Amino acid sequence: MKDLIFLFSTTLMYATPLIFTALGGVLSEKTGVINIGLEGMMTMGAFTASLVALKFNNPWLGLLAGGLGGFSLALLHALACIKYKANQVVSGMAINFLGSGFAIFLCRLFFDGTSMTPPLDLEKKVPVFMGQYSTVYVAFIATAFIWFILSRTVLGLRMISAGEHPKSTDSAGLNVSIYKSIGVLSSGFLAGLGGASLSIAIVSNFRPTLISGQGFIAIAALIFGKWRPVQTALACLFFGFSQALVIFIGGREDIHISSQLLSILPYVLTIIVLVGFMGKTTAPSALGE
Repeated sequence: MKDLIFLFSTTLMYATPLIFTALGGVLSEKTGVINIGLEGMMTMGAFTASLVALKFNNPWLGLLAGGLGGFSLALLHALACIKYKANQVVSGMAINFLGSGFAIFLCRLFFDGTSMTPPLDLEKKVPVFMGQYSTVYVAFIATAFIWFILSRTVLGLRMISAGEHPKSTDSAGLNVSIYKSIGVLSSGFLAGLGGASLSIAIVSNFRPTLISGQGFIAIAALIFGKWRPVQTALACLFFGFSQALVIFIGGREDIHISSQLLSILPYVLTIIVLVGFMGKTTAPSALGE
C-alpha cells in the first residue's frame, strides 16, 4: 500500500510541470502555430521563478514570475512567426537555445558567476497541501479552465477556427493574428509555470540540466492527447508515472537495474508513443501555415 501511495504522489508531482507545458502547447497549436520552443520557455520560467522566490521570499510571486519568464520568450516567437512569417520550427528551435543560454547567463550575472541558484529554504518553496505541492492543484484547475475556454466560449471557438480555417476566419471579419497571438503567448506563460513548478517546488533550485527534455516530452503528451486539454493532462500523468517508476525502482535494493538504463525510460516511452500514435492523430488543419 505504501508503494502505491508513493507511486501515486510522485506521479502527480512529476506530471505537474508537463501538464502546464503541454496545455500551453495545446493553446498554441490549436491556433495553428507550432511551438517546439516549450523547452526554452520552461528553462527561462524555471530560472526566473527561482530568482524571484529567492529575492522576495515569496513562492507565489516566484511562480508568477516564472510564467512571465516563459511569456517573454513566447512574445519573441509570436513576433517571428505571426508578424514576420518566419518558419515556426526554426523559430522554436532558436527559442530553445535562447532560453537555455539566456537563463544561464542571467544566473551567472546574479549569483557570482555560478550556473546554479542557491537552494530554496523550505518556507520559500511552494506550500504543500494534503501531501502535494499546491502547483499540482493549480495544474488540474488550469486543465479544467482551458477545456472550458476551448469548448464552451466564443474565444475558444475563434482560436480553434484560426488554427483550422484561418482564411474563412479572416473572411468573417476576425483578426486571425490576434487569436494566434493569444495562443502563443498563453503557451509561453504556461510553459513558464511548468518550469517554475520544477525549480521552486520539486527540485528547489535552478540548474542548467533541470529541464533536460521535459519540454519535448510535453510536446509528445499533447500529440498523444490529440490536442485536447483533458486527454493531454492524462498523457502527462502517464509520463509522470514513468518518472515515478524510475525513482521507485532506483530506490529498491532488491531490483538491480543500471541507473543509466532507468534514466532513459521516460524518453524511450516518449519515442514509443510518438511512433505508435503519430499516424493515428489529426493535428489542426492549418498547423504550421
